[in-house]
Amino acid sequence: MMVGLDTNILVRYIAQDDKKQSTQATELIEAFTTENPGFVSLISVVELVWVLERCYESSKGEIINVIDTLLKTKALVVENSNAVHLALRVFSAANVDFSDCLIAHSNHYAGCDYTATFDRRASKIDGMLLIS
Repeated sequence: MMVGLDTNILVRYIAQDDKKQSTQATELIEAFTTENPGFVSLISVVELVWVLERCYESSKGEIINVIDTLLKTKALVVENSNAVHLALRVFSAANVDFSDCLIAHSNHYAGCDYTATFDRRASKIDGMLLIS
């Protein structure tokens, strides 16, 4: 059996800012094993980054550490983890949004030759093509 995790569960576990919900999230997440893992969707990863940036004003380094920890946690399965890993690498090295990095790499793994964009900053990511 695998259980999917909504973004709010991840946020409560990471932030530990609500006694009741943080305790519940901790109990749930720490009960997962490699045989019965938790599942983190790409949407939850993107939302998590957004919440950490906007609501918690986390630094880029803190966000990189959180996503890297998710990827390394054996009791969690991160959807399309290869794309998330590559997106994290690009995000850590460049002045681009994590979501744009993930879009480019997810599309690449889906077989796309490139990802069309109107976003000049995003077009600096390998695999993105500026449409002007």
